[in-house]
Amino acid sequence: MTTLLSLGHGYSARALSRRLLPQGWRIHATTRNADKARALEADGVIPHVFPGTDLSAALDEATHILISAGPDAEGDPMLRHLAGHIAARAGTLEWVGYLSTTGVYGDHAGGWVDEDTPLTPSTRRGKWRVAAEAEWQAIPGLPLHIFRLAGIYGPGRGPFAKVRNGTARRIVKPGQVFSRIHVEDIAQILAASIARPNPGAVYNLCDDDPAPPQAVIAYAAELLGLPLPPEEDFTTAEMTQMARSFYAESKRVRNDRIKKELGVRLLYPTYRDGLRALLENGGDAPI
Repeated sequence: MTTLLSLGHGYSARALSRRLLPQGWRIHATTRNADKARALEADGVIPHVFPGTDLSAALDEATHILISAGPDAEGDPMLRHLAGHIAARAGTLEWVGYLSTTGVYGDHAGGWVDEDTPLTPSTRRGKWRVAAEAEWQAIPGLPLHIFRLAGIYGPGRGPFAKVRNGTARRIVKPGQVFSRIHVEDIAQILAASIARPNPGAVYNLCDDDPAPPQAVIAYAAELLGLPLPPEEDFTTAEMTQMARSFYAESKRVRNDRIKKELGVRLLYPTYRDGLRALLENGGDAPI
């Protein structure tokens, strides 16, 4: 039986599990609290509250591992607890996937980056990700695949609710662009990689249409038939430090490799395709 151990079973991992479970996969998943564990069980996943429970049996059973948990200043939290066991099992695993971020590339003033672009993050979180990627790559014999994700959206993570209730903001910073990826495209790309393993591979996960953030809000308002939220200048807009940090880097991310190596055809190649589908299927309703 093919068995996935999902470490830090979050939004993207749940989308993948919805693809794998109907195919007969067995899925173990970690979460940090009991309430989420019960929700995972209702999804058909075997939950483990972690840290706090012994994952030895799940690790021994796993043929595949997906790591979604983010790093912190001390490194990768899963490797702090499980490095020895994972290293011991490296030769028997068929596939390991690590969900990273396109933030590892740093700022390119709106220019294009691909998987071979040097990693020059300017944010603290980006630097943590570079270090975490290296930690996983250092495990001998691990069939590791690194997936660098652009900004994730999908059911429950779209702009419609904020546009409707008047809290959406069109923050304008000249030259600023972001790449994005719909969660269902993340799931299909991970599934394609599982079907065609290539240990050592690195893939950018993004759509075909990097765009300014204010354009996405404007299109959501257009779809809803509502007035455009007013523009706000980035330099004077009131924002949290976290929100402001997202604007520290601007780049366009290439996705040729997922198409050429994995044969992926994006379900939502632009944010316009993705937003139209979200609205047709309930807008921002959670999965």
